[in-house]
Amino acid sequence: MQTPAAPIPWESIDTVLLDMDGTLLDLRFDNWFWQEHLPAVWAAEHALSFDEAVARLAPRFTATRGRLEWYCIDHWSRELDLDVRALKNAVREDVAWLPGAEAFLKRLRELGKRRVLVTNAHPETLAIKDATASLVTHLDAVHSTHPFGAPKEDPAFWPAFARAEAFDATRTLFVDDSLPVLRAARGYGIRWLRAIRRPDSGLPPRDTEDFPGIDAVGELLA
Repeated sequence: MQTPAAPIPWESIDTVLLDMDGTLLDLRFDNWFWQEHLPAVWAAEHALSFDEAVARLAPRFTATRGRLEWYCIDHWSRELDLDVRALKNAVREDVAWLPGAEAFLKRLRELGKRRVLVTNAHPETLAIKDATASLVTHLDAVHSTHPFGAPKEDPAFWPAFARAEAFDATRTLFVDDSLPVLRAARGYGIRWLRAIRRPDSGLPPRDTEDFPGIDAVGELLA
């Protein structure tokens, strides 16, 4: 059952931690890239049909979910013998903000809240997306999980992250579209958590289970 999202008590929030893909940027780009574009390129490289390529890639993708390798373009470049960095860069103009996300970040700045990006994306993936969306200009700090050696869904990430980015977990809001990530953040002690129900603008809302769900970050200031 969907958990309703109560209004955020902004007077109790100093820091806002934000995911990138599916929270600020439209996950439609990543879903298209990994589910359609890359398999099509790999199929052409190996003289396979698209369906054959998808079937062969699926177990490789499944084996890395929840691990840092899943998010690492260097890993997939080696694994698939493709220049994933170049493939992403060639289609970067399709990167887009989710509705209301850019305005939300501007409003947080006006309210004096510290805006911190915490993404599992590889640093070079982040750079490619920033080249189109100019995301970094709206943030006070930007962190990829790769230098920490663990993704956000790994409980080991959060103590390491807290040593690099000082924040009071009881006065912090964290917004993400991944339920495993939110569970790890809750386990660390972050008090205010919200889950994105529509990370991909082309898909219907998802059930966020026991996490309060919102369709888009702009609702948090409505």
